[in-house]
Amino acid sequence: MFQAFDLNKLVVMIVPLLFAVTIHEFAHGWMAYRLGDPTAKLSGRLTLNPIKHLDIMGSFILPMMLLLFGSPIIFGYAKPVPVNFANLRNYRRDAILVASAGVVANLLCAIVCGMLFQFILQSRLLGAESISKLIVLDLLYMLGYSVLINSILAVFNMIPVPPLDGSRILSMVLPPQYAAQFAYIERFGMIILIFLLFTGILNGIMSFFIHPILRICLGNDGLMIFLRYIM
Repeated sequence: MFQAFDLNKLVVMIVPLLFAVTIHEFAHGWMAYRLGDPTAKLSGRLTLNPIKHLDIMGSFILPMMLLLFGSPIIFGYAKPVPVNFANLRNYRRDAILVASAGVVANLLCAIVCGMLFQFILQSRLLGAESISKLIVLDLLYMLGYSVLINSILAVFNMIPVPPLDGSRILSMVLPPQYAAQFAYIERFGMIILIFLLFTGILNGIMSFFIHPILRICLGNDGLMIFLRYIM
């Protein structure tokens, strides 16, 4: 059922979403560039400008569908940054570093935003005048969404199913003969992900890892406050 949405709440969710997917893709390109591959830089993708990374389906249609159907969480993705792994100096090691760069960037962003969230929560900023308090509350919840969305992106991308980052990391650590067999399932990657989604397995995996991250970044009291806001 379609639900009416609050424009203010939409902004509070969309801003951290755009930043999270942008920093994820930028980290892939930056790490590849540092390790010898200039493909992302030459294609104009080595930038924090979100416009360069947006994807019609992942950055607009999917988030709007989730919003219209009343989902408390707005989620999306950006266009993958082009990487020519053949340019990397140490193929196996560097491929792991490039693949994990986006996840590390999202986790670092979640940690920093969590620290700012707890600082605001424990400061006197929330005791300000009514108008200022509303602005501070929006900032607080925006930081909370940033922790949540970055955590989701980090955990989701570490699932070892093609085309996610975790699958490339796994293929690099497997012995060559097993890596070749693992590469065979790439054509079925999206089917596997859809299966995991509709059977609830994906939700169980995500929740198992995301809840501890949220508790650490937001604190117990902060997590309860944020959950009441998004429900």
